[in-house]
Amino acid sequence: MDRVQSASPQHAAAPRGADRPAGSGPAAPDGGPGSRRAAAQRQQMRQDLATAAMELFASQGYEETTVDQIAAAAGVARRTFFRYFRSKEEAIFPDHDDTLVRVADLLASAEPEEHPLDVVCRGIKEVLRMYASTPSVSVARYQLIRQVPALREREIAVVARYERLFTRYLLGRFDTSGEIPAGWQHGGEDDSMLAEVSAAAVVAAHNHVLRRWLRAGGRGDVEAQLDHSFEVIRRTFWASSAPGARRRGSLVAPGASVTGLEEAAASALSASPGGEVLITVARTDAPLDVVVDSIRAALSGARES
Repeated sequence: MDRVQSASPQHAAAPRGADRPAGSGPAAPDGGPGSRRAAAQRQQMRQDLATAAMELFASQGYEETTVDQIAAAAGVARRTFFRYFRSKEEAIFPDHDDTLVRVADLLASAEPEEHPLDVVCRGIKEVLRMYASTPSVSVARYQLIRQVPALREREIAVVARYERLFTRYLLGRFDTSGEIPAGWQHGGEDDSMLAEVSAAAVVAAHNHVLRRWLRAGGRGDVEAQLDHSFEVIRRTFWASSAPGARRRGSLVAPGASVTGLEEAAASALSASPGGEVLITVARTDAPLDVVVDSIRAALSGARES
């Protein structure tokens, strides 16, 4: 049910008519007031059914609640419930289908110059905002999921859809030509591993921050907490993901060019006829303080000799 195919990284969203949520009906033409009104009505009905389900689950228990009771509490017939949800457990997660579409569209429309990890971070933030838009509902849902194993399994399946979406997007970025964002080992054997690990790390960070926020009753600046977790991931997995561009065979600093770097090297070599040139080698993912220490040690050794 993922909305992205790996063939084209920049235009990867599946047609909007594919994998539509249960009961959402045929796709209406975009842009007309009638279609927008119908979409709003469908969304409202999904929310009404989800609210009724949550209230019944909380008051009489998940196992004891039937679809008929949920439909009656929402003021609709049983068949209407199944136009919007396949089961009562699906009613606990009414917003994920639409959110998945928004995230897929975000990935598909991202500029090729933007670092792919930043694009994925923007995508998962859409999921966070879905929860943060209704804190009380999200907290009640979290408490219920902790009590019902079937809902926990459903939640894991939902999370896996986002992770697959991000993995496919990241893998697609390896197929681009021209400038390669800093940190990519283009064409290497580790491409698929890096994509999967990065996608899993971003999703895991989101889940960690979200659960901590939910356990706190939905209080606090959850977006700021998520941004902090993104910085941790960047430092851990993508130390070279600072602004810049990576071309095949060379690392280019922001605003510089390969020609400019070659001219700078030539200038260094000819700056002083009697001087010496020090060349150091460091991994692109090495912390800056480690790089500086290695340069200092090399300079010190050159002076002593």
